[in-house]
Amino acid sequence: MNPDSQASGGAAAAGQPASPAALKKSVQSFWNAHPCGSKFAGEEPGTLAFFRAVEEHRYAAEPHIREMASFAEAAGKRVLEIGCGLGTDGAQFAQAGAEYVGMDLSAASVTLASANLRLRNLPAGWLVSDAESLPFADNTFDLVYSNGVLHHTPDLPAAVAEVRRILRPNGRAIVMMYHKTSLNYYVGIQFLRRLGALLLATNSGVRLAHLLSGDSMEHLREHSQRLRQQPWGYLRGAQWLNNNTDGVGNPLSRVLTRSEITRLFAGFSRVRTEVRFLHAEWIPLARKLLTRRMEQALGRRIGWHLYVVAEK
Repeated sequence: MNPDSQASGGAAAAGQPASPAALKKSVQSFWNAHPCGSKFAGEEPGTLAFFRAVEEHRYAAEPHIREMASFAEAAGKRVLEIGCGLGTDGAQFAQAGAEYVGMDLSAASVTLASANLRLRNLPAGWLVSDAESLPFADNTFDLVYSNGVLHHTPDLPAAVAEVRRILRPNGRAIVMMYHKTSLNYYVGIQFLRRLGALLLATNSGVRLAHLLSGDSMEHLREHSQRLRQQPWGYLRGAQWLNNNTDGVGNPLSRVLTRSEITRLFAGFSRVRTEVRFLHAEWIPLARKLLTRRMEQALGRRIGWHLYVVAEK
């Protein structure tokens, strides 16, 4: 599947504006309202305690990020992060001695990320910008890093071309996008979540879904409201994927296979893919049945996070 076909299908299915510019504006608005990772901390947003809580949750839930990002190897290099979120990974690059620049389409995220590094006395540059049209000269960065971001941009090939353009010769891109051939996509999103949606037609069903899944009542009520407004349409196609990845109301998400992401990065000289993060905590008894070693082994095959490491 052409990755862009998922974007246009999602917009049409959700009744959203069809133009890429309008879709991108919707993406920007969503992430301004929901800065990535902010829901995982109960502390006052913008405080050091808040940022440390977000960091603790991130690396406890997804320890593979440290492995794949290789923060220590960035010492002395110029690094651009596309989609800086709250600056959690950016702080690791800066602490390692990188010349770090954080970028995001969401101004709210950039404001919080800059506060994060400022509170830690870490140097960094910041900008609000579009991944499809980066305001940098050719051959500017040694490393371009993007973790769980580019699958939200309407013109994905354009964003990948920009990554290649701004990298210096022998520079490296480390990019994570969602993996289609994964347990989470086929079993979680396509089957179990749709099955669970049958409970959301009534208030008592929402309460039962909360007891069974542990998902928040607020999140389940948002799903329930949309399901009641558009019963079968809500369960179909790209709209269902969008609303079941990064939150209800998310305008655009994609899932890609290894072959699709390899083709996207075909203009690079060396390309390899890695898969991590089984993301099976939502499956009943998974935590009891799977050892850590089993979970890691399965995560390398049918995990939710598909990484591409590409050299220019």
